[in-house]
Amino acid sequence: MGDVWKARDTRLNRFVAIKTLKGEHSSRFQQEARAIAALNHPNICTLHDVGPDYLVMEYVEGAPLSGPLPIGDAVRIALQIAGALAAAHKRGILHRDLKPANVMVTEGGAKLLDFGLSKSSFEADNGATMQTVDGAIIGTAAYMSPEQASGKPADERSDVFSFGSVVYEMLSGRRAFPGDSMFDVLSSVVRSEPLPLNVSPEISGIVRRCMRKDPAERFQTISDVRSALEQCGAKAAEKQQPSIAVLPFANLSADKENEYFSDGLSEEILNALSQIEGLKVAARASSFSFKGKGAEMSEVGAKLRVATVLDGSVRRSGNRVRVTVQLVDIANGFQLWSERYDRQMEDIFEVQDEIARAIADKLKVTLGADGVKQTTKNADAYDLYLKGRHFWHQRSPGTLRLAIEAFEEAIKLDPEYALAYAGLADCHGLFRVYGWVKKEDVQPKTLAAVTRAMQLDPSVWEVQFSRALYTFYFEREWRQAEQYFIRAVEINPHSSLAHAYYGAFLSSAGRQEEATAFMTTALRLDPLSPFIHVFVSATLSFSGDFENSEREARQALDLQPGYLFALWNRALPLCRLDRASEAIDQLERVVTVSRAPVYLGMLGLACGRAGRAEDAHRMLGELDERASRGEYVPAFARVYIHIGLNELPAIRRTFAEAVDDMVVLFLGYAIAQFTDEIRSDPEIQRLLNRI
Repeated sequence: MGDVWKARDTRLNRFVAIKTLKGEHSSRFQQEARAIAALNHPNICTLHDVGPDYLVMEYVEGAPLSGPLPIGDAVRIALQIAGALAAAHKRGILHRDLKPANVMVTEGGAKLLDFGLSKSSFEADNGATMQTVDGAIIGTAAYMSPEQASGKPADERSDVFSFGSVVYEMLSGRRAFPGDSMFDVLSSVVRSEPLPLNVSPEISGIVRRCMRKDPAERFQTISDVRSALEQCGAKAAEKQQPSIAVLPFANLSADKENEYFSDGLSEEILNALSQIEGLKVAARASSFSFKGKGAEMSEVGAKLRVATVLDGSVRRSGNRVRVTVQLVDIANGFQLWSERYDRQMEDIFEVQDEIARAIADKLKVTLGADGVKQTTKNADAYDLYLKGRHFWHQRSPGTLRLAIEAFEEAIKLDPEYALAYAGLADCHGLFRVYGWVKKEDVQPKTLAAVTRAMQLDPSVWEVQFSRALYTFYFEREWRQAEQYFIRAVEINPHSSLAHAYYGAFLSSAGRQEEATAFMTTALRLDPLSPFIHVFVSATLSFSGDFENSEREARQALDLQPGYLFALWNRALPLCRLDRASEAIDQLERVVTVSRAPVYLGMLGLACGRAGRAEDAHRMLGELDERASRGEYVPAFARVYIHIGLNELPAIRRTFAEAVDDMVVLFLGYAIAQFTDEIRSDPEIQRLLNRI
């Protein structure tokens, strides 16, 4: 409705902001002037002067509100916004357009801007909120209350709803009600519940209550919200625990291939710190998301919600290694501690232990008497183990083969290296998990490796995790995996991976409420991990929550554009949301990278759902041809295509084959695609009961 200019007031020698009118909006312009003039609050932008087609306002130097923010900062800003709204409500003025873009964060605190859609409580509400100017409606729609979105009268409780949406975004870094169009957003506001927040139950409960669909179930005044937040803030201050993120150490070696070693060393220190009771440690994927980006420490601290960051570098030459580290206080940017270690390679375990002990001392937490646990005394075997994990994290057939080679070489050097056996089991297991090989090709190798790992050292969480994965994905009585998942989580409560996989297990066992709790914890531990967001997306698909499943996959793509795992995980819920054309776009990007049977099957599913039967049959023909040449084509790949084409006899036949093949993960994806007609078929029911 106007332009905003930065200007200088020459009489008082100060900068001001001048908002000039554009178009036929004179009534709103006067309305905004009256609203701001009636208010005098430190967290509301001040009005200096008004003319026939302009407002002269306080110039606020800062940045629009954005998240995620550390919990303390978020609560502090939320209290300031709540105070500003309370002052407006006391004067009988509703804001009606509260959103992050209308909150400026300055050195002195938050400033509430733009009362252009405000309304006096004495004025009639004729649904004008929906008549927002061109270009503003979608941004505004995401923060509207359901009554605003429906064109119904709004009162104070409408601002309470919008406030909850803003606080949700401050805490999570994502919109409570996203969508690709205004219709999607408004539908979500009216019908959908936001994903759980990764914060304390008290804060989460306040935000959820603000965003109740029924105004009668919300806080009735913004002052009530403020009081609840103040109580939570006081409790949070009492419970505040030390926290740290370990960034991937820079590789300063002449040989750039040594990057696996610098990454692995920082990961090992992270794992050691995660064993310290009372210390919050950001998970690997989130910390490593900053690799090579040159991010400011303050940004790292805000996004990972930690008070300190460990940064460092590694220079390796022959058998010599130099490790330089610094511990930084996010609050002021000062170094709490720094050190340089020049050692022989065989002393690397002592270096890890000294770093962990120094950090524990500075953060006033207690490292166990045994310090950093050594799982091998052979430095060369340890080096190969780090190389294996480096390749394992990439999760492609080629890199998994390289990882297997590294783990096998490590075992030759140290036949009692439990972690190397666990890594070997995980690699063989992933080939099966993703449906790349037949069960009989990898099950004996996986069982042998995980059994040996358990014999050598069952006290290591990675070993328990490997045993859980084997039991879950290979053995018919896979629910026995629960005891191993639980043990892995108990040993390392900071492992987002263990929490996410256990959540997937619980979901497949029909224990959805428990699954949600573990998935929420995984997201809290590792908020910037694309893999964890995709895993949450998959679990939501299995439970039939396709809207939130698609949203989580989209979040993963925001974190890592082009991530194959996220592209096809987004495509599957899109198929169930009658958006098959969008699913095809996602999957066509996938098959340009890999024509693996699973991807062709999923693309065939989307083509069938979109009415492109000829394309779906062509993919079915390609799978049959490849199988005739002796290539392993898992049955579930064909199941997807027949589901898309709604060919019930073929679904019965191929689903029975898939149940025998028992690739648990992709069997779950297939079941999630069953329509009511397919699911109610007696033969399909018999197979589901068998599973």
